[in-house]
Amino acid sequence: MDIKGQLSAGALKLLGRLPLRWSRRLAGFVGFCAVCARGESLRVSRINLQLCYPEMPAKARERLARASVINTAMTGLEVASLWRQPWSRGEDSIVRVRNQQLLTEGVEEGRGVLVLVPHIGNWEIFGQYLATVGPTTSLYAPPKIEALDPVIREGREKTGAKLVPTNIRGVRALLKALKDGGIVGVLPDQAPDLSGGDFAPFFGRPTLTMTLAFNLIQRTGCKVIFGFGKRVEGGFELVMLPAEQAIFSDEVKVSLAALNRGVEACIAEAPEQYQWEYKRFRRIPEGKSGIYRKS
Repeated sequence: MDIKGQLSAGALKLLGRLPLRWSRRLAGFVGFCAVCARGESLRVSRINLQLCYPEMPAKARERLARASVINTAMTGLEVASLWRQPWSRGEDSIVRVRNQQLLTEGVEEGRGVLVLVPHIGNWEIFGQYLATVGPTTSLYAPPKIEALDPVIREGREKTGAKLVPTNIRGVRALLKALKDGGIVGVLPDQAPDLSGGDFAPFFGRPTLTMTLAFNLIQRTGCKVIFGFGKRVEGGFELVMLPAEQAIFSDEVKVSLAALNRGVEACIAEAPEQYQWEYKRFRRIPEGKSGIYRKS
């Protein structure tokens, strides 16, 4: 028996019983402890913010780094509630939806909608919401802790989303979904392998950026929007923003630069809710970067 897995699944189920407001309060305490401990999340967040906002006063960057660590903890505990509780509870937590017509018009046109969802606020509720608007397909990599797999799958599929593997079979499923006029959700700010990306500016720095979105756009002619679940008082505001026309360019670097500018535009809406602890700059054009090494 996998004791660690069973305990993890049990803890997730237990935390999932908490109302949203209590999840946030508990997460605020957990995040505060993480800040006080000066752990890896805070260290990496500081590095990323220094790279992305070099002209921001140091004290403001420090406040932003600490707020980001706390918000990331909130995302983790909120997700447990969203996965375990009925969708009616999640739906009730949506305070408003901004620019909803960007999504619904694309669905009504039947041309397929690629929704790029950066790691801002709570992306899980955004994914659940998408599946209530139209047939939605997303990539899914099973967790390292096997016992968590059925819990996560149940949570992500509860509103009808289809999860496909992160391999060539999954990419084919995404292509088919878009060609059939469905919705495809992709997290655009993950650092890919060298074979699955190219370098494009992100906050002015050459950054390895996934080419998956570029390939999907080129092969389907789909509509593209950005979206995220912004944490607000009493719940979430689902925000949708239009993509730049340049994202449809057949030149990969032009398209990827537009994709990264779209992510930046989303971050500007709530920089404290972005997951700055993610090592997005782990590679530079010459190879592996040492910026995250501990001194």
